[in-house]
Amino acid sequence: MDRFVSTFTNKIDAKGRVSVPAPFRAVLERDGYAGGIYCYPSLDAPALDAGGERLAQKIDGLLAGLPDYSDERDELSVALYGDVQVIAIDGDGRIVLPQSLRGHAGLQSEVTFVGLGDKFQMWAPERFDERRRVAREKVQEHRKLLGRQPPRSDGGDGESE
Repeated sequence: MDRFVSTFTNKIDAKGRVSVPAPFRAVLERDGYAGGIYCYPSLDAPALDAGGERLAQKIDGLLAGLPDYSDERDELSVALYGDVQVIAIDGDGRIVLPQSLRGHAGLQSEVTFVGLGDKFQMWAPERFDERRRVAREKVQEHRKLLGRQPPRSDGGDGESE
């Protein structure tokens, strides 16, 4: 598998270390992460975004789509790359989460790792429970909208006579 999928919750030890789930480490190894992960405060959630080279390439792609020296490009660069921390993974598969990142996400004793394809997020478990609940509600509403049949152009109600 070459995507971050599933959800795992692991404990943070007294030294601020947490084990990265083995399936996520396997994706990072295939991604060529070179012993560390890119990690930064999520721009739109009380969580951390993280990943390997694919995540960095996606950020590069976003920036490449904006004009050089534009305010938008500069702001996105600062918001993403300016706050990135490259966090080493030790021989036991653990990372040490810096206090600044832990504070942004409200991480205390546990971390919920959430796979999002090319990246993953780290959440405080109770915050992620709420995020998942809201996401599922929105998905249900979108399903209702997507499941509707468009009105027929002939003025009929869709039923045969």
